[in-house]
Amino acid sequence: MSTQRKVVVITGASQGIGAALVDAYRAHDYRVVATSRTIAPSSEDDIVTVSGDIALRDTAERVIAAGMDRFGRIDTLINNAGIFIAKPFTQYTLDDYSAMLAVNLTGFFHITQLALARMETQGSGHVVQLTTSLVDYANSHVPSVLASLTKGGLAAATRSLAIEYAKRGIRSNAVAPGVIKTAMHPEETHAALDRMHPIGRMGEIADIVNAILYLETAGFVTGQILHVDGGQSAGH
Repeated sequence: MSTQRKVVVITGASQGIGAALVDAYRAHDYRVVATSRTIAPSSEDDIVTVSGDIALRDTAERVIAAGMDRFGRIDTLINNAGIFIAKPFTQYTLDDYSAMLAVNLTGFFHITQLALARMETQGSGHVVQLTTSLVDYANSHVPSVLASLTKGGLAAATRSLAIEYAKRGIRSNAVAPGVIKTAMHPEETHAALDRMHPIGRMGEIADIVNAILYLETAGFVTGQILHVDGGQSAGH
C-alpha cells in the first residue's frame, strides 16, 4: 500500500458542496474518504465511501478506520456536513435543537477528534469547517439563532484548534459562506436571495470549493474564518 498521495476526509459528501469537494480533491490527486447518510458505494481505487450518521461515534470511527485501512494516512478533514434551519427563535422545536446540535457540533467533535489523533502521529494535517457569515453578521431577514449557536461554536473551535495544534504541524481554518445556490433554494427564491449580497448574486458551489482549495495550499494560514459571502460581511 502506497501512502505517498495525500488523503482527505469529506463529510456530507453525497451532494452539493460535499460532492463537488470530492471531485475537486480527486482532480488535485488526493485520495478521498467520503461519508454521508446516503452515499453510494464506490469501486474506484482512489475513493472509499462510508455511509452513516455523522452524529454517531461509530460512524466517525468507521470513516477514519476506512481511510487508514485503505490509504494509510489522513491529511485533511473537511467538516462539511451540517443542518441549517431558519426560524424565529420561539418557533424552534426540541427536535430542531437536537438535530442541529447532533450534526453541527456532536458530529464535528467525534470525527475531528479521531482525525486529529492520526494527524498528530504524522506531524501534519489540516482541518476545515463550514460555518456561516450569519455567525458574525446577523441578518434581520434570516432568523437563525440555532445556526449561529452551532456554527458559531465551530468558528470558536476553529481558532482554538489552530492555536492548540500550531506547533504540531496541524492547521485549522473555516469558510463562512453567504447563501449558496444549491437545490435547497427553489428557483422562485433566487432573485430575493441574490439581492441579499452586495455583489448582486448568490454564491456558486465552485466559490466555496475554490476557497477551501486555497486554504489547503496556504501553509501560513491558520485560525482564519474566510468569508465567502458576496460582500455581506463587508457591508456591516
